[in-house]
Amino acid sequence: MTVSDPSQAVEKIVSVDQLAESVAAMKAAGKKVVLCHGVFDLLHYGHLLHFEEARKQGDALVVTITADAYVNKGPNRPAFTEAYRAKMLAALEIVDHVAVNHAPTAVELLKAVRPDVYAKGPDYKDHQADVTGKIGEEEAAVQAGGGTVYYTEDLTFSSSAIINRHLSSHSQEVNDYLAELRATYAPAQVHAALDSLRTMRVLVVGEAIVDEYVYVDQMGKSSKEPVLAMRYASEEQFAGGVLAIANHLAAFVDDVSLVTFLGARDAREDFVRERLAPNVRPTFFYKRESPTIVKRRYVESYLLSKLFEVYIFNDEFLCDEDAARFRAHLESIAAGYDLVVVADFGHGIFTPQAIETVQRSAKFLAVNTQQNAANIGYHTLSRYSRADFVCTNEGELRSDSRARIGEIEPLITAVAERLRSQNTLVTRGKRGALFYRTGEGWSSGPAFARSVTDRVGTGDAVLSWTAPMAAAGLPGKMIVFVANVVGAQAAQIVGNRSAVDRVATYKFIDSLLK
Repeated sequence: MTVSDPSQAVEKIVSVDQLAESVAAMKAAGKKVVLCHGVFDLLHYGHLLHFEEARKQGDALVVTITADAYVNKGPNRPAFTEAYRAKMLAALEIVDHVAVNHAPTAVELLKAVRPDVYAKGPDYKDHQADVTGKIGEEEAAVQAGGGTVYYTEDLTFSSSAIINRHLSSHSQEVNDYLAELRATYAPAQVHAALDSLRTMRVLVVGEAIVDEYVYVDQMGKSSKEPVLAMRYASEEQFAGGVLAIANHLAAFVDDVSLVTFLGARDAREDFVRERLAPNVRPTFFYKRESPTIVKRRYVESYLLSKLFEVYIFNDEFLCDEDAARFRAHLESIAAGYDLVVVADFGHGIFTPQAIETVQRSAKFLAVNTQQNAANIGYHTLSRYSRADFVCTNEGELRSDSRARIGEIEPLITAVAERLRSQNTLVTRGKRGALFYRTGEGWSSGPAFARSVTDRVGTGDAVLSWTAPMAAAGLPGKMIVFVANVVGAQAAQIVGNRSAVDRVATYKFIDSLLK
């Protein structure tokens, strides 16, 4: 295989619209056009074999690549930008045109370009093994345009494996950890373990919160007061609190029930219902003399730096009548679920009586008591006396234990003993996560995130993915790994703008374990 002249190579790079026109012209001239699509993050010998075999199926070969924004292989991928990847492919003489696909899948691209042959690698031949679930849609799009799908039989190499072993951007600690983990788990084993959770019946209970981000631009100091003046730019609202947890769960569990409180005034129920995933079944109670909780954060729009926040809420305990109705409902349904997740944000719905009810009724109880500006010093794990799975961060654990410094392991075992918890997960920010299971011992793993867009909601995402794993008795080593995978992805999401995506999670797992 030869390489094109650099000046000619650049001319091969076109837009998707231009590619569609070129393909139409080639087909009109009687040529059979083959299209290959992928990330092609690190061009290797396996790719060359793939292109050679694909090219033999027609008279011209065009290649499209996934744009950087849609590469779901983890926070540190792609290793090479779309511009570099396109130039490298265009330099191959066998390739006639290259285009960047600015979409999460190739379906619309295939409808526009209408190739005679769509060539995919041998690992896509088994549609059930495709974690994206999109190969079937892509095949239908090709056939609708009069084309066929061809699966090459070339040797299979992995860009992710090559990058992990020779071009890794991770620290030595992470590389050593992953090398050990690869000897224990293949990606398919982790996928299968997570897939086994789909049929679990999960109930989530906690406070509904609407997260508002008001974006502002700095103007300067006020001329009359010693304050910073800002210009309003825009705003957006997210489904936060227990709503976000339900949505995270719904990404990989089919049956998610939600019990929560909205405000009797300014309920925002239409917004809440609209933002819940279709497979979340909500039951709403309404707190008297209260709005639905709103946490409004003012955010500098360029760096996404939070300036200050305003809570719009009533954090008094429920009145006796509302509390009794809430307890009665929990008692009537909790035992019917495989897992009950209590996300207690400390804003008044979990009275001591409600806590006693859920502790007594749940088959498997997962608990998180979030520490926030409204409850520091008043709201810790000590409010509970029973949990089967505790998920907390190091700051919350130290606050509960009244231990600002010192080894963390004795604090974890003390909490596990006090709450009779068989499973305790502590997230530690840039230091990763630590898991303790009674009778099994310790599992730990480093963080995978190299940068953080927003920490809001990261702990909720980790709780959502790991609680079902703990309920199913999956190994602690796997729980810690998934916790750090999910935490790294959640840290790239602004607020609770979206849930952690199942397909993106599986692809990130693939990229780390190859």
